[in-house]
Amino acid sequence: MQISKDTVVTLSYELKDRQGQMLEKPGSALSYLHGGYDGIFPLVEEALEGKAVGEGCAVQLEPDDAFGEYDESLLRVEPRSMFPDTVAVGMQFEGGAEGADEEDYILYTVTDVTEETVVVDGNHPLAGMALDFSCTVTEVRPATDEEKTHGHVHGELGVEH
Repeated sequence: MQISKDTVVTLSYELKDRQGQMLEKPGSALSYLHGGYDGIFPLVEEALEGKAVGEGCAVQLEPDDAFGEYDESLLRVEPRSMFPDTVAVGMQFEGGAEGADEEDYILYTVTDVTEETVVVDGNHPLAGMALDFSCTVTEVRPATDEEKTHGHVHGELGVEH
């Protein structure tokens, strides 16, 4: 079976920065619903169109093709009193601008903690980076009606409802 719209594609992949540093180890696996459902980078989806099990691709992604440019406005310094006593670097919190609806919240990662402040960053950790993505197709199957309706893969390597 070849990759086309409304197929579920499982990949073995690796992700490196442009200096060759491994960011996602070789053999990492992911499944996505192919055909414009935003389950994978659009340039990778385009490169995989028509491929079959055992085939693959290597795609160079600029920041705008991957996790976007780094946005300084998403770096915030907040009073320590706004956080639990157990706050630590690496913890994540959802938040948004004052008065924002929950659907507009983003995920912030704690990057520094002092006695008086907590620094949180709403950028993806790989924002602003040019990346090299390479993969091999390990499985292709037709998507179920439920997966197409929901716009994502269910089951192993997918979403559990």
